[in-house]
Amino acid sequence: MVSLKDVEPRLMSELMKNSRRSDRELAKTLGISQPTVTRTRRRLEKTGIIKEYTMIPDFNKLGYHLCSITLARFQEPPHVEAFRKVIEAGLSRLSEIPQAVLIERGIGHGSNGVVIALHKDYSAYTDFQKWLKQFSFIVPFELENFLINLDDEIHYRYLTFSTLAKHLLTMQKQHEE
Repeated sequence: MVSLKDVEPRLMSELMKNSRRSDRELAKTLGISQPTVTRTRRRLEKTGIIKEYTMIPDFNKLGYHLCSITLARFQEPPHVEAFRKVIEAGLSRLSEIPQAVLIERGIGHGSNGVVIALHKDYSAYTDFQKWLKQFSFIVPFELENFLINLDDEIHYRYLTFSTLAKHLLTMQKQHEE
């Protein structure tokens, strides 16, 4: 973990809440000078701590009605290099999946990969699953799915960066103690 100065996590937290604010507005909120905000922001961008500025739309209003979380269990070859070559070959094809918002390796629930995707309807979801299964001839794998109905009237916590912004400040305080 990168050690951050006090102002950096506070600035990142404010940017996660709303990245459209000017450096002057951010300086006023943080109680520091505008040149300090500008320098800090540039340093965070240059070091890659800030990767991009973005927004999160209401996916349902954009016509997406399902979100799928697909866990994959790949049977890894005995040699890491062989597995890496197979995955790299498949990655170029995986990047063709426009509905996938996250594709990562990982560990948990007996799986070593995950794909999170948005779908217009159930038919689009089943087409997506068929598309994923075409890779089984390259590396044998099993898929498990969890579907989220974006039309549901009950939502426990929407996807926002405000929650992450609060978490960042909490983690920084714990790190300082």
